[in-house]
Amino acid sequence: MSDPAWRTLFRDRDFLRLWIAGLCTFVVRWLETLAVGVFAYNATGSAFVVAMLTMLRLLPMGLFGAFLGAAAERMDRRLALLLIVLSQAATSATIALLAVFDAVQVWHLACAAFMNGIAWAADNPVRRAMIGQVAGAARMGTAMSIDVATSNGSRVFGPTLGGVLLAAVGLDGAFALGAMLYVPAIVAVLRLPRAPVQQVALVPSVLASIAEGLALVRREPRLVGALLVTLLFNLFGWPFTSMVPVIGQDQLALGPRGIGVLASMDGVGAFLGAVTVALFARPGQYRAIYVGGITLYFTMLAAFAMAPDPITAGIALVLTGVGGAGFAIMQPTLVFLATPPEMRSRVLGLLSVCIGLGPIGFLALGVLAEAMGAPAATAAMGLAGLVAMAMTYRFWRRI
Repeated sequence: MSDPAWRTLFRDRDFLRLWIAGLCTFVVRWLETLAVGVFAYNATGSAFVVAMLTMLRLLPMGLFGAFLGAAAERMDRRLALLLIVLSQAATSATIALLAVFDAVQVWHLACAAFMNGIAWAADNPVRRAMIGQVAGAARMGTAMSIDVATSNGSRVFGPTLGGVLLAAVGLDGAFALGAMLYVPAIVAVLRLPRAPVQQVALVPSVLASIAEGLALVRREPRLVGALLVTLLFNLFGWPFTSMVPVIGQDQLALGPRGIGVLASMDGVGAFLGAVTVALFARPGQYRAIYVGGITLYFTMLAAFAMAPDPITAGIALVLTGVGGAGFAIMQPTLVFLATPPEMRSRVLGLLSVCIGLGPIGFLALGVLAEAMGAPAATAAMGLAGLVAMAMTYRFWRRI
């Protein structure tokens, strides 16, 4: 009997190095997101400001995602990934230093969120494209399941750690630990082999590459559906994560530690969902997992917003995480499998653009939260997502 795909992947040194780089980045991302959200809300008392800080982390995907995807085909992806990790480490170290001298302002956190967002926008066309190359089409679903399980496992550990550090030592401790966690990621990337770079004469210009990617999407119904569902998730679903600290503090009367534990419940469900998909999902089930995942996500985020107590809210977040895992695993997998190898980076860049349009949702949620309160606004976004899925059925039914 042949070994399961996940075991063969972890025996592959290049996959293991990419996995380590992703793990470190994921932990820091969620640690800092929680710490920044609590700090900013305590400093300003504004749910709108908290939503805008999360929005700024996503904005570069919409602005630069397509260009980064096209540019990734023109350079050594190992070097690109190294620059991505180094830039995030430098940003975390800068905020930690400012916090040591009690000089952190909300605008500093806004700049840091935007800079880290640029690095995040490059992750799809660089690191995830490298994972696809290492895994191959046959193991792609399992490889993405492992990557998403790792991301969501970090959502259990990261927010809890961020809440504890923020309560115990302040913002400087959270960001200092974040900077240190990038060290093993840098080492892992440095040990990756250099990737061959396409000859410039053989690679179209960046704008031409983007145009070719868009033309491919228009011709391929599977890509149209996958990108549309991604857009709906990021407009109506993902923005709710910025309201978890607000709802936790105002509606559920939790402190920083309690908010950290509450925020980690989404990660618990997502980790369990990702492991289940990795072990049991088959290619014929990918569409059902993708669409079913986002439907569960929208439903449960509305339930979380209306939860009367922390236990109910935590259960709703666990189920939100399960749905989100199914969506997040199949999102790059379906795009990867529907795209010719030579165009995967540019189409994954277009995927980043769809993710990066999420700031529109964060802006809408922030405005609604100021007008009607965070719980009602969050529930409204979840219900709007379900309506949008029903209205666009004819576009995603052929995924």
